[in-house]
Amino acid sequence: MLQIFLNTLVDTALMLPFLLAIYIFIELIEYKFEGKIRQKVQTAGSAGPAVGAIAGVFPQCGFSVVTTALYTQRLVTIGTLIAVYLSTSDEAIPIILSRPDKLGILWPLILTKVVIAIIAGYAIDFAWRKKNKKILAHIEAYAEGKDVEQHHHESINDESACCGHNPSSGAKKFNPREIFLHPLVHTAKIFVFIFIASFLINLIIFKIGENTLAEFLRGHLFWQPFIAGLVGLIPNCAASVALTELYLKGVISYGSAIAGLCASGGLGLLILAREEKNKRQVLGIITLLFGVSVVAGLIIQGFF
Repeated sequence: MLQIFLNTLVDTALMLPFLLAIYIFIELIEYKFEGKIRQKVQTAGSAGPAVGAIAGVFPQCGFSVVTTALYTQRLVTIGTLIAVYLSTSDEAIPIILSRPDKLGILWPLILTKVVIAIIAGYAIDFAWRKKNKKILAHIEAYAEGKDVEQHHHESINDESACCGHNPSSGAKKFNPREIFLHPLVHTAKIFVFIFIASFLINLIIFKIGENTLAEFLRGHLFWQPFIAGLVGLIPNCAASVALTELYLKGVISYGSAIAGLCASGGLGLLILAREEKNKRQVLGIITLLFGVSVVAGLIIQGFF
């Protein structure tokens, strides 16, 4: 067990320089462009699912938090919200980027999730087209400066993502210390998650044997997307870390990884549960997210 511990520690430590550099780069891009991206999604109206699906590719859960806040104030449609959740991969992209030997799977993963997000987003908006009429009218009024005075949309900037970090560039001034402090804290946090997930996976493989595990997974292949989807719904970046590690180590299928990462809306789901007054709608959105994720995973698993 000591050897497994040490091997896992060394393998994870080798990722640290890559992870830190990636998170600093993400922080700088977030500071520079997130306000503009948010504005594009906020004013996209009926084109929201496509814009949200593409914008949701941006790593980490900050954008899902902002889009959730926009939805609770009816500044994006339900299809746009679901599209952002489906395309967001939370920590998956930084983890894959930190492993140069795994870069080949990055673009297929991103493109698959974006396609799923666009299709599902427009389908959901079509199904909810009557309810969306009020939201689209509200978005148009807000864009033209005709919104009612009682609506205080400035609170969108107050939502916090991981590590208490505020993802809105409009909510802070450029501060070199903050630009580097958050990536440093976040790298340390993700390092712990990766180490724990990798150690447990390696320990299980060592205890039961790689062939036994492979046989077990092949015998329960149909249920993998369901289990992965449930894990993805956990509103914590540890979920996407665990799912990514399981896929990179060959423990779960590509379809299951897609199901889990599509369902992984991160802290956006917590903001939705806290801020949305209609709790039945919260349950409906989570059910939709889970259902679309699992169905997409099963379809992909059937073809690959």
